[in-house]
Amino acid sequence: MAEHSTIRRAIASDALAVRTLTRKSYAKWVPVIGREPLPMTADYDRAIAEHVIELLEVNDQLVALVEFIPHPDHLLIENLVVDPDHQGKGWGGVLLAHVEKAALSLNVCELRLYTNAAFTTNIDYYQRHGYSEYARKVIVPGSVATFMRKRI
Repeated sequence: MAEHSTIRRAIASDALAVRTLTRKSYAKWVPVIGREPLPMTADYDRAIAEHVIELLEVNDQLVALVEFIPHPDHLLIENLVVDPDHQGKGWGGVLLAHVEKAALSLNVCELRLYTNAAFTTNIDYYQRHGYSEYARKVIVPGSVATFMRKRI
């Protein structure tokens, strides 16, 4: 069966699905940093109301999402997750390209994001997609965040 994908904006009734997918996707990092990463504990009812969360569905099943926050000079990618059962299929890249289009539509030419410095595979992934590190700082005591950006 061919895969049919769509991207749509999350609505209030999607909060549980967003939370569930995010928790599933970040679970592998708990033993790496010894705690739940911040996205696992976020308030997604609030995030859906205050941020832009776009859902990527394949054959009507949620497989990935991106959460971003528009700022006057950049878009901040707050969260990007792909269901572990669907990783390696290019869905993260589809969402990164989607965010680039959103930025351009808002006349913003920079994307920013941050990830835990211990998540080296994430850092490598974003570097392969044109992002470069510009800062590191502590957000949560005991954890260093790597801040990355991409000009478009």
